[in-house]
Amino acid sequence: GLEKNPGFQITIPMVKRILMSMVYGDVLMRVLYATRPYEAVKGTANALFEKWSERAKQNIEKGSMRKFKKNVHSIVEEFDRLTLLDEKKPKVGVVGEILVKYHPTANNDIVGIIEEEGGEAVLLDLLDFFLYGMYSKEFNFRKLSGKYKTMLGNAAAIRLVEWFRKPAREALHHSKRFEPPLFIREMAEKASRILSIGNQCGEGWLLTGEMVELIDNGVENIVCLQPFACLPNHVTGKGMMKALRKYSPLANIAAIDYDPGASDVNQLNRIKLMMATAYKNLDKER
Repeated sequence: GLEKNPGFQITIPMVKRILMSMVYGDVLMRVLYATRPYEAVKGTANALFEKWSERAKQNIEKGSMRKFKKNVHSIVEEFDRLTLLDEKKPKVGVVGEILVKYHPTANNDIVGIIEEEGGEAVLLDLLDFFLYGMYSKEFNFRKLSGKYKTMLGNAAAIRLVEWFRKPAREALHHSKRFEPPLFIREMAEKASRILSIGNQCGEGWLLTGEMVELIDNGVENIVCLQPFACLPNHVTGKGMMKALRKYSPLANIAAIDYDPGASDVNQLNRIKLMMATAYKNLDKER
């Protein structure tokens, strides 16, 4: 009943596989980006990613939860054992409009550019975007015109998502190199330090919450991506930069427009300027 499109119907087995695939994707993204810039042998992180990406696809097709839990733990363990160089690079958080943030074609492969410039890209989980919409229903019921039944239904959905996410949380918590994601309630609490949870258009308060989370974790260099004239981003992304710099004076945030008519050179220059400041801040820490 969620999807009115006559082309397909969302079924329980489909929801199960969707949640499995999103957890796999978030875990693989998290461990790959945290290791690839430091790999001792070039290509080993990508090779490991391809290996587990293929195994994840096979598991999703069959739908075995036992295999899913085992695979998630094995992914983290194998990336934990990857031989890395002992060096420190500036971490750069990537936030913004949902498609431009995650899709390399939409953002001209910003993760690759950050790594080429000597940095480590940090992206928070895609699952959080869906949890943000579910969690917002509580605010809507208490402060706006939201329905009690809708709030309860979305609270149940959050519990379901977190049940699928639990193996990933456990694996990341016990790892040597990686950190588990925040619960969506914790993300909302961080966002509420800067703005109201009533900001729910587009990426809404989640966009601000992610920037606060990155800053709190020592990732003070952030690129905020937006399609040209993206109104929600102007409010909760670009519009929060002054407040975020007040929250953390060392916050190094660059807003970048992505559009078919935007200049690639201008985008690259903004990234390079942000990276130059990131290196200066890293030198001061040393």
